[in-house]
Amino acid sequence: MTPRVATLIGLSAILMWSLLAVMTVATGTIPPFQLAAMTFAIGAAAAAVGWIARPQAVRALRQPPLVWAVGVGGLFGYHALYFVALRLAPPAEAGLLNYLWPLLIVLFSSLLPGERLKPHHLAGALLGLAGTVLLFTGNGAALERAYLPGLAAAFVAAFVWASYSVLSRRLSAVPTDAVAGFCFVTALLAAAVHVLIEATAWPETALQWVAIVALGIGPVGAAFYAWDIGMKRGDIRVLGAASYATPLLSTAFLIVAGYARPTATLAVAALLIAGGGLLAAKDMLKRG
Repeated sequence: MTPRVATLIGLSAILMWSLLAVMTVATGTIPPFQLAAMTFAIGAAAAAVGWIARPQAVRALRQPPLVWAVGVGGLFGYHALYFVALRLAPPAEAGLLNYLWPLLIVLFSSLLPGERLKPHHLAGALLGLAGTVLLFTGNGAALERAYLPGLAAAFVAAFVWASYSVLSRRLSAVPTDAVAGFCFVTALLAAAVHVLIEATAWPETALQWVAIVALGIGPVGAAFYAWDIGMKRGDIRVLGAASYATPLLSTAFLIVAGYARPTATLAVAALLIAGGGLLAAKDMLKRG
C-alpha cells in the first residue's frame, strides 16, 4: 500500500465521522455511554465477521500491554472525556476546544522519525483552526468560567486523541485488525460506566435501531480502522489538517437533514477549512 492510498483511506474516516452527529440525532435519547457501548460492540463484531475468511487475523489481538494501553486508552479515554465535556459544558464550547486535536496531530507529527513539519503544513493547520473557531463562535460559542470542568475535559480529550493517533505511527507494526479488540474492550468499559451512572433507554423505532447499527458499522466502526491505516502508512500531517473538515461537513449534513440552517459564517468557515486542507496537502497533490 502506497502512502497516497493510505492517506486517502484515512480521509474516508473523516467523511464517516462527519456523519456522526446526524446519525446520533437519529438514534433518539439513548444515554451516551450506553450508545457508545452498543456502537463499539457492533464495530468490533463487524470486524470479527471478516475474520471468518481470515482466521489468522485473530492473532492480531495478541499484543503487549503497552499496545492495549494505547489502543483502549485512545478510544475509550477520548470518548469518555468528550462525553464528560458535553455533560458539563455547552456542546459548542466543548467542541471548540476538542477540535484542537487536528492541530496537535500536525504538531506532534514533527516528533516522529523521518517526518518533518514544513511551513505549509503548519499554515494549513492554522487556517483550519481559524475556520473551526469561526464555525463555533458564529453559532454563539462563548467560554465561561462556570463551564471550566467540562472545558478542561474537552481540552484533555484533544490531547488524548492526538497522542493516540501519533502513537499509532510508532506502533506501525501492529496490524489494524487489533483495532477490533480495542473497540471490544472500549464497549465493555462504556457498558460498565453506563450501568454505574445512566438509566438504560432502548430505541423506540426501527429507524433508531437502523441508525445505531449504521453508527457501529461506519463512524464508530470502519472509521477507526481506516484512521489506523492512515496514521500508520499515510501522510499524518495531511490527515491532521484535513480533519478540520469534520465539524464543517458534520454541519453540512445536519443542514441537509433539516437539523441546522446555512449561514454566511458557515460559508467563510468552509473556505478557510478547505483552503487549509489543500495547503497542507500540497505535496500529495503535486505527486498526483
